[in-house]
Amino acid sequence: MKLHIEGNINAYYVQMLCMIFFPGEKFSSEGEEDAHELYLSVTESQESVFASARLVCDGKSTTAEKTLERREDLSADRLKKIVIGHVILSAAGELLHYRPSWGMLTGVRPSKVATELLLNGHSKTRVKKMLASDYLVIPKKAALATDVALYEQQIIGKPDIRDCSVYISIPFCPSRCSYCSFVSYTSKRLLSLIPDYLELLKLEVAEKFRIIKELGLRVKTVYIGGGTPTILTAPQLRELLETVAAGTDVWALSEFTLESGRPDTIDAEKMKIAKEFGVTRVCVNPQTLCEEVLQGIGRSHTTEDFYRAYDIARKSGIKCINTDLIVGLPGDNFRTFSATFDEILRLDPENITVHTFCVKRAAEILRQGNRVYNLRGGDAGKCVDYSQIRAAEAGFKPYYMYRQKNMVGNYENVGFAKEGFEGLYNIYMMEEVHSIFAAGAGAVTKLMEYAAPESGKKTVITRLFNAKYPYEYLDAGVSREQHDQIVSFYRERGF
Repeated sequence: MKLHIEGNINAYYVQMLCMIFFPGEKFSSEGEEDAHELYLSVTESQESVFASARLVCDGKSTTAEKTLERREDLSADRLKKIVIGHVILSAAGELLHYRPSWGMLTGVRPSKVATELLLNGHSKTRVKKMLASDYLVIPKKAALATDVALYEQQIIGKPDIRDCSVYISIPFCPSRCSYCSFVSYTSKRLLSLIPDYLELLKLEVAEKFRIIKELGLRVKTVYIGGGTPTILTAPQLRELLETVAAGTDVWALSEFTLESGRPDTIDAEKMKIAKEFGVTRVCVNPQTLCEEVLQGIGRSHTTEDFYRAYDIARKSGIKCINTDLIVGLPGDNFRTFSATFDEILRLDPENITVHTFCVKRAAEILRQGNRVYNLRGGDAGKCVDYSQIRAAEAGFKPYYMYRQKNMVGNYENVGFAKEGFEGLYNIYMMEEVHSIFAAGAGAVTKLMEYAAPESGKKTVITRLFNAKYPYEYLDAGVSREQHDQIVSFYRERGF
């Protein structure tokens, strides 16, 4: 796609809006021919902002114009983005006969705008109306964003700068799903790195907890993620959990998650060890209970493996089980997804996370030549609606939500929970309310000084990146420089 922009406009923002209608689109340089072209201009005055757009798509074209008066409740930049969003959505919607559910909201956190409006004193009803009128969000999504924002704020309360969480990365999997682009190792040669990786990881985990104690911080949650953490053998898992227990009082944590993930890596001994060391939440993820779909996406387990793993997790006594499902998988449809969701409800987990299928550029499924980007999403919209209606009927509340680029149908990922079983780490991480100390390959430590949206200030975030790949991580060792950066961040704030 080619963009022709006049005025003080953020080109990246325009690209994100265009990708709502043209998922997976690449943007060409001036002088190149392209079947899709957007001509966009913005004119600003003291009283208003005017935008016009002309979209050309495969020989057809349409235009849209919009003027909005300046408002006290909107910054100049926000107003300009809204005007741009209106004209692009109007032009593209007319040409493609498509209205995106989330309107012009392109960011990872669609509830962020709702949160800001609520904290600025607007009522729940008013917030839903503003999402619909200003941001062109359809009513049921505006209601979802508002409900999630309210629930998140109830859980977050007033963050304390002394609070923090710890993330531990196990970037290895028994096999790679065709849609996956995470840094996760699957071949026998690369899986052979696990023993050395674990030794270094234990050193870094111990170091992170030592810094936390030195600074007088309070660990709220620990999350062991991947990859597939339960690819570790039972003795290896014990070693890792012993390291965590030596670094912090695991029984004082608000939540301790082991993202078990693949059912074929779960056994009774590993769950027993997890329970012994204070794990309170495990993830047993089928993605779907349709055998044909599982095979099509490269999962190395069967539905029977899932039932076995779920039963083991339930009998372990770990109090919270999460199951992940994906809407819009290749080969899936409303009949198979609704049957899967009904069966998960019958099993009665405490958490259910419903993702919408999303393909990253590095995914194997794209290299196989598959056409997976889907504007309207086929049955995905019906499946998303079904999951949200049935979850509510079964007593689950949507407690967190996020979105990604190139999601089928431009929908969302939603975490549902029974009251008291919300995935706290997910909220703390997504809403950036306190520091996350991360250990392992590809892990990113985020040091945060939270500022509530109504304060008018911005949350201060410093990101510290570990080496991305396990072999690079092994070469780099535990970073002394990162230790000094963490200490400096907190010393500057009086710790």
